[in-house]
Amino acid sequence: MFRLSPLIRWILLVLIFLLVTMSVARLFTYMIFAIPGQEAGSNWPVFWLGVRYDLRLVSVIGLVLLVLGSFKPLNPFQNKAAKKGWTWILGLVFLVLIIFYIIDFLHFRYLNQRINASALSFLQDAGISATMVWQTYPVIQLLLAIIVLTWLMVLSLRRMFKWTEKPAQPIVSPFKWMYPLLLGILFAIGIFGRVGQYPLRWSDAFNLGSDFKANIALNPIQSFFSSFSFRTTSYDLAKVRASYNQMADWLGVTEKDSTALRYTRQVQPDTLANWAGTQTPNIILVICESFSGYKSSMWGNPLNTTPYFAELCKNGLFFDNCFTPTIATARGVWATLTGIPDVELVKTSSRNPMMVDQHMIVNDFKDHSKYYFIGGSTSWANIRGILNNNIAGLKIFEEQDYDAPKIDVWGISDKHLFLQADKILRNEQHPFFAVIQTADNHRPYTIPEEDREALGVVNFPLDSLRKYGFESNEELNAFRYTDYCFKTFMEQAKTAPYFENTLFVFVGDHGIAGNAGPLFPESWTKNSLSSNHVPLLFYAPGKIPVKRVHDLASQVDVLPTIAGIANIPYRNSTMGRDLANMHFSGKGAESRAFILDINNKNRGILYDQFYYSKSLQGDIQSIVWADFNKEQNKEEPPVDWYEWWSQAYFETARYLLLHNKKTTAK
Repeated sequence: MFRLSPLIRWILLVLIFLLVTMSVARLFTYMIFAIPGQEAGSNWPVFWLGVRYDLRLVSVIGLVLLVLGSFKPLNPFQNKAAKKGWTWILGLVFLVLIIFYIIDFLHFRYLNQRINASALSFLQDAGISATMVWQTYPVIQLLLAIIVLTWLMVLSLRRMFKWTEKPAQPIVSPFKWMYPLLLGILFAIGIFGRVGQYPLRWSDAFNLGSDFKANIALNPIQSFFSSFSFRTTSYDLAKVRASYNQMADWLGVTEKDSTALRYTRQVQPDTLANWAGTQTPNIILVICESFSGYKSSMWGNPLNTTPYFAELCKNGLFFDNCFTPTIATARGVWATLTGIPDVELVKTSSRNPMMVDQHMIVNDFKDHSKYYFIGGSTSWANIRGILNNNIAGLKIFEEQDYDAPKIDVWGISDKHLFLQADKILRNEQHPFFAVIQTADNHRPYTIPEEDREALGVVNFPLDSLRKYGFESNEELNAFRYTDYCFKTFMEQAKTAPYFENTLFVFVGDHGIAGNAGPLFPESWTKNSLSSNHVPLLFYAPGKIPVKRVHDLASQVDVLPTIAGIANIPYRNSTMGRDLANMHFSGKGAESRAFILDINNKNRGILYDQFYYSKSLQGDIQSIVWADFNKEQNKEEPPVDWYEWWSQAYFETARYLLLHNKKTTAK
């Protein structure tokens, strides 16, 4: 009776072992990160698609083993040296896979996304990234786990050699060459991913109708290397021109030029503020780390993490429907200061030398001294280069400039950052524009010992944490510490001479994907809108209207709105608009917000209570209800309008990143 050769039996055994191991890893990831009640329906399509992605990888490995093993010197059953060599080579492959899967797991835990090529941006700040990892994760235990798992897999490989090395009965058929050929064909089909005209693509995962299910199905190797196709910077000039007239009308361009693609407009604001006499207001803009709306108190989270900030919002001009165009701090800082969404698909715009030169509205605050306060270092993501190159006369204060102890990789605590900034601003004799960038609401979630008692560290059961958007008590208390720092700062600022003439602005740099719970539409969790929704507050007691505004708002609108409230004439050449002017002139219903999901490679737009998104690769698109303030009371609109504007925003942003240069030297 015929038996397969030892080589073929060994290859099949190795591949089955790898396939089972990958499936177990996927099941483990699902069990850890699944949100109860959010992923309705059968999960078999998720895991079957995951097996198909895994088959692509194991088929590549199998094809290499089959081709090379067919040569006698490289056949581990005909050459002892080859057997030893394959043990080392496959041991290295196992090591790489284990490292990849562990990094992917931590990346998923951090961003609720599979690892992709955009993660390479962390390597450009390797020192900061490595320190954050060291302070956040049990690195020594992880290294030991990698060593142990690799050893166990190599041990399993040696057992597979023993199980298959017994010689097969001689093959007397003249067609014995057919069996390796058939196996090779099966491997080719596995690599292609399906029997059909088009190969299996990573974007097929998003046909599952849920970002979470799509990310569970994806293989991290596939996700990582497929995303390399998005690493170049470009724009489609024809599409930019085709959308120019409507985009220019929307942005308020009065002197249109479709040949030169002119987006510049000179704005003379009609202020809503009541500043005393001709007094020029100070500006303090706080860019808040990971300030997710659904985790905070302003939308009724039962864990009541930000009660002080919620009270500020009741006494200011609070935009409760604000979104960041993308996620990640560097991208959030970029969008806030430049007014252009950072639509770079792998690197951030701040790291792109072609985009360093940018016009910023802050320079139109000509009578203001400019400050930038950060608890750590602006060397991260080349932020220092962007700031120094584009904001004239800027004074940057970093961790080494403060009389306060460093607490972790992000520098001094947010409390000391605020107090140090207050100390410096009290001595300023001119109007000032100050940016304060916080960091403590970020891994490793450090709360200084000196503040733990005053904060009152709390602990909730894990099921309660996950139900209301948190993964740990450390994360919850770091969020509460942010609120404590806001309170410390504002109470201190109230005693300062600058307080009565200062516009305070708070905006999140981005949100964090997670369970938005019963307070928001299902789409916020399934379509990751929780990653982009952040508070936006303008606070100046007695000077500006007090109102909670539900108009859609974007991070790119922050600087034009500040200039409008402060009554500063400005040159706007980007994509932001004055939110206060739009709302109080009755145009708030026209507002919209563009979103680029960097990790899943989708672009989309929010408008009129719906969120539309489309894959950048393929034709997968969806439109979902997204208004947390109302029950769905209208039918889904045709997607054509949403698709047109989504594409127009995307291509215009790509164009402006390279065509928003300063008009005057620093």
